[in-house]
Amino acid sequence: MKTRVVILAGGEGSRLGILTAKRTKPAVPFAGKYRIIDFTLSNCVNSDLYDVMIIAQYRPHSLIEHIGAGGPWDLNRDFSGGIRIYQPFKARRSSDWFTGTADAIQQNYTFIKHSHPDLVMILSGDHIYAMDYEPLITFHLDHHADLTMATIRVSMADATRFGIVQVKENYQVSDFLEKPQNPPSNLANMGVYLFNADILDKVLWEDHTRADSSHDFGKDIIPKMINDNYRVFAYPYSGYWVDVGTMLSYWQAHMDLLQETPPIQLNNRSWVIHTRTEERPPAYHSQNAVIRNSMVSDGCVIQNDTEIINSVLSPGVTVKKGSKVRNSIILTDTIIGENCLIDCAIVDKRVLIDHDSKIGAPLKNSKPTLTTIGKGCVLPPNLVIDAGAIIETEVIPSDFDGLHIQKDQIIQTKRLPNEV
Repeated sequence: MKTRVVILAGGEGSRLGILTAKRTKPAVPFAGKYRIIDFTLSNCVNSDLYDVMIIAQYRPHSLIEHIGAGGPWDLNRDFSGGIRIYQPFKARRSSDWFTGTADAIQQNYTFIKHSHPDLVMILSGDHIYAMDYEPLITFHLDHHADLTMATIRVSMADATRFGIVQVKENYQVSDFLEKPQNPPSNLANMGVYLFNADILDKVLWEDHTRADSSHDFGKDIIPKMINDNYRVFAYPYSGYWVDVGTMLSYWQAHMDLLQETPPIQLNNRSWVIHTRTEERPPAYHSQNAVIRNSMVSDGCVIQNDTEIINSVLSPGVTVKKGSKVRNSIILTDTIIGENCLIDCAIVDKRVLIDHDSKIGAPLKNSKPTLTTIGKGCVLPPNLVIDAGAIIETEVIPSDFDGLHIQKDQIIQTKRLPNEV
């Protein structure tokens, strides 16, 4: 059986705030050296699936630059699969920005059919998990399914955020509800779909011709397939899986990695998470620097009398003398000046935080009030930013009216777009 993988990587990810102001959600950095999409791509190649399409839409430039020809994932192939990236296009016939997940597949189905696959696996590029897809394919074939969807148990409190699946004893799906207010179960759709190619072609075209459809798999395709008595099955998955769709879930997924026994192992040599990296020197820790329960990436410089506690630092971060970073995520090439205190914050790339600044507030009852700082900001010295404040991208000292930013306050650049 020949399987073609299609990764949906066009998400705007507006709930990720400043992290997706300049990039699509799958291109958001994660766990120091990775991007979110690295986990889905690595699952593919570790499962011996090398025929991969990526469908992009919103701000794809960082994603395209990161993936390139696919070399880090052994996907730079011309004859035996490889990776291709597709974006919305204008043609003689009607085509436009994708209106839903099913519409994204439908508009690109001509390209999907080029390799004559028997099966089409549709994945999201914005989930963190390590999953072998081969047992899913075997399950699909053994059950003579038209569609198999991967499912996972979530807490009942979170069930309203997901598509909820109800199944019979043989795992055949009997009902599917997209984000119900009163979920009947906690078996959630993971956004991992395996279709027979001919069935997918048929149901996509039928959906395309429906004027009342939102052209989405969860809202339209799956419920109609169940109602039309297609063989839809739920594959049970019991590993770690998280949709990092909000700032809180993004922060919590990083904190999960800092557990003594993390739920997903990044150092598992039998399941390597591949990524594109640049050469950086080893991290440097000066004397009297205290680093506890943290991940510090290559190229970081941790100066004298500093503390890094329960935090994740991406490549090239500098923490100068006397500063403290706690319960925070600091992205690439950010510089933290002397005698600063950073607590429960997410700081994007290439931010300069000048000396004697205080950002955020300590963690209380394991529920942080996160402070976020956008890409490319330059902050003045002696700045106090209360927990929950948002500093948007490219803000500079002249954008501040004072040196105390209060809770829930949002600071934007005052410059015109062509000046930023």
